[in-house]
Amino acid sequence: MSEGDLAIRLAGAVGAIDESEWDALEPGGNPFTSHRFLQLLEESGSVGPGTGWAPAPLVLGDGVTPIRAALPAYLKSHSQGEYVFDHAWADAWHRAGGSYYPKLQISVPFTPATGPRVLAACEDDARLMLRGAEALVTSEDLSSAHATFIAPEQLHLFEEAGWLIREDIQFHWSNDGFQDFDAFLATLASRKRKAIRKERARAVEGLRIEKLSGDGLRPEHWDAFWMFYQDTGARKWGQPYLTREAFDLMGQRMAEEIVLILAYEDDAYEDDMPVAGALNFAGPEALYGRYWGTVIDKPFLHFELCYYQAIDVAIERGLKRVEAGAQGSHKLARGYEPVATHSAHFIPHDGFRAAVADYLVHERHAMGAERETLRSLAPFRRS
Repeated sequence: MSEGDLAIRLAGAVGAIDESEWDALEPGGNPFTSHRFLQLLEESGSVGPGTGWAPAPLVLGDGVTPIRAALPAYLKSHSQGEYVFDHAWADAWHRAGGSYYPKLQISVPFTPATGPRVLAACEDDARLMLRGAEALVTSEDLSSAHATFIAPEQLHLFEEAGWLIREDIQFHWSNDGFQDFDAFLATLASRKRKAIRKERARAVEGLRIEKLSGDGLRPEHWDAFWMFYQDTGARKWGQPYLTREAFDLMGQRMAEEIVLILAYEDDAYEDDMPVAGALNFAGPEALYGRYWGTVIDKPFLHFELCYYQAIDVAIERGLKRVEAGAQGSHKLARGYEPVATHSAHFIPHDGFRAAVADYLVHERHAMGAERETLRSLAPFRRS
């Protein structure tokens, strides 16, 4: 697709695009849409041949000056690793005799964290990119395009373009300028404060906790975390999405944006392996919890490493929120509040689009009601 001297082209990989040009399009500093993160997924084999995630980034430019806009996009041959579930849509399309895959996925692989999905210097260029995605779907006879976990400030672009909007629920912790964890606890009902203090005390009995970032991250830490990741991944979704090399590359290229929280047995020697860990990425405004794992069975350790320690980090760094990943209503009792997340869907087939649109009306109503119910169960003090 072209307009004047500008053209939208399909690149074979993010790694084929100049890093400085890509990152200049998103000055907000989201760690997951950065060139280095998306490229390390490609280099490590976490996406690409054999994964069902074929990199297909779209870029806008004239071929001479720096690119003006980009979409982190993939051609998908399945619906795994997205955290916005469209398996029922795929089944319906297949039963009707169509081929749902491949589809175009505008997202960060395996990462249910909100962020920009159109990287552009201005909104006019962003709108052009969405038209380009639509043109690609039509020209290549794809069933659909899907943009997931869209940053709230970009949602209107998809709405104006006529994409179908879908809602879901995540649990985020909000920092109301707290000086420390006790200041946050003071906002909770007395019974909940006591419960959390007891959980934290029990979780760390016989353990010491270390927070590692930057130069503090060493290869042995990644060896341990790889073990945790494999165990948790095998139990949750059957096959871990990331390769071992991906973690090494994260440590080499993104160490300053990583907060790795590890638990060691109290009587362990300095070179002993940790027994549990949680991996977080830090952006300018938010801490993003991604993976966790353990080799011991200890009550409340998951809550301590993934939720309470994350709150501690956010307060220490002055971050506005913690996004603790997909699903998990158990986060509600830990002070994480239900928030709406959004995805957008372009479906060119009129009949299929109408059926999905009708379904989404009912789903949005149900999601809205569920969020209100969850908010009423939040542990905060009532005025």
